[in-house]
Amino acid sequence: MTYSTGFWPRSVAIGDFNNDTHLDIVVANQADNTVSVLIGYDNGSFANQKTYQTGSSPRSVAISDFNNDTHLDIVVANGDDNTTSVLLGYGNGSFANQTTYPTGSSPRSVAISDFNNDTHLDIVVANADDNTTSVLLGYGNGSFANQTTYPTGSSPRSVAIGDFNNDTHLDIVVANYDDNTISVLIGYGNGSFANQMNYSTGSAPFCVAVGDFNNDTRQDIVVANADDNTVSVLLGYGNGSFANQTKYLSGSGPSSVAVGDFNNDNRLDIVVSNWNGNTMSVLLGYGNGLFANKMTYPTGSSPSSIAIGDFNNDTRLDIVVANANGRSIIVYFGYPKESFLNQMKLITGNGSRPRSFAIGDFNNDGQTDIAVANSRTNNVGIFLRYGNGSFANQITYSTDSSPWAVAVGDFNNDMILDIVVVNHGNDIVGIFLGSERGCRW
Repeated sequence: MTYSTGFWPRSVAIGDFNNDTHLDIVVANQADNTVSVLIGYDNGSFANQKTYQTGSSPRSVAISDFNNDTHLDIVVANGDDNTTSVLLGYGNGSFANQTTYPTGSSPRSVAISDFNNDTHLDIVVANADDNTTSVLLGYGNGSFANQTTYPTGSSPRSVAIGDFNNDTHLDIVVANYDDNTISVLIGYGNGSFANQMNYSTGSAPFCVAVGDFNNDTRQDIVVANADDNTVSVLLGYGNGSFANQTKYLSGSGPSSVAVGDFNNDNRLDIVVSNWNGNTMSVLLGYGNGLFANKMTYPTGSSPSSIAIGDFNNDTRLDIVVANANGRSIIVYFGYPKESFLNQMKLITGNGSRPRSFAIGDFNNDGQTDIAVANSRTNNVGIFLRYGNGSFANQITYSTDSSPWAVAVGDFNNDMILDIVVVNHGNDIVGIFLGSERGCRW
C-alpha cells in the first residue's frame, strides 16, 4: 500500500505515537524541511500524514522517549544547518515544536541509546563533512548537553549501536562513504569512547546495521555498499574486533539496510533498499553467518530508507520503504513461505480521484476486501479479494456528490459488513447495507 509524504522522503522510522498499541510511521522529508507522521490503524493501514517543521534538509530520523513521560519523541539530523531537531511527543500522535542542538558539519544519520548508564537516552550523529561523530548526552527531561565529537573515517554517512565486546557498555559503528571502511568506537560506559578501529567494506558504504547473524551471542555488522551493489557482512568475535567482510549481491545502488527475521525461523535476515534499481532485496539468513541469494521486490522511485515492524498484528514482520522521488512510502506485508506481498496497483478508473479507502471481508469468504471512495466519479469501488492475494476488478456503486471518506462496520447486526460514505459535495452521509455476496448493497 502506498501513502503520500512530503517532498523527497529520505528516512523512515516506526513507533507507537498515540499509545493505541498500533505501529505508526515517521518520515524525514529532505526537500521541504519536515517530518511526516502517519498514524496506524489496527488493520495495517494508515491515516494521511501530518507534518511538522524540522531544520534544513532532514536526512535521518529516529524515535525514543527522551523525557521519561512514556510518550515517544522524535529526533532528526538536519544536513544543511548542522543541527539535530528534537520533537517531544504528547502521546496522542501529535508533537511539540522542535528544539535544535548543534552538531558537526552535515549530519547525515542519527541513533539513540544510553551511553553513560544513567537511564537517560543519548544521541549520536554521523557528520559527513568533518569526519566525526557527535555524542549528545541526555538529561532525561527532553534536553541534551552540548556535543562531544570523535574522529571517524572519511565522510561518515550512517551510524548504528551495539555492544561489540560484551562488556555491557554500548559501542558505535559508522559507515565511511569516501574511504570504504567502517569505524568501530568502543564505549567506556561513561558517555565517552575509545579511538576508532577501521575495517574494510565494499565501495561507498552508505548504511550500516547490527545483529547476531550466526547465533553466537556476539554482534555482527552489515553494510550497504552503494557503488558496487553489494552488502558486506562482518562477523564479530565478541571482543570488539571483527572478521573480514563477506560480500553478497544486492540490487543497484543499495541505500539502506535493516535486519529482522522475515520467515520466522529464528535466524536474522537482511533487507536492502536499492536506490538506482527501484527495488528492495531480501537475503534470508542460514543462522551460521551466511545468507541466501537475494529475492527482489519492486518499490517506488529512488527508495532511500527502509524500516521493519508488524503493522497488521499477524506476528510476521512487514517492511516500509520511503521513495525519495515518488514522494511516497510503500508498506509490504509479510507472508508465510519467506515472501512479501508485492505492491499491487488496483485501477479505480480514469478521473476517479480516490480519496479514502477501508478494508473488510464484504462477502464473508475469509479474504480481506477493499472499498474506495472515488471523489470525481461519485461512486464507491469494491475490490473483492481472491484466495491467492489478488483482487477482482472493481464493482462500483453510486454515491452522492464527491465522496471523500469511507468506513465499514456492521450497522444492522446481521454479521455482514456495511459501508458508510461521507459525501463532501452535498454534505450527505450515505449507508450501503451489505449482503453475503459482497456485490449488492
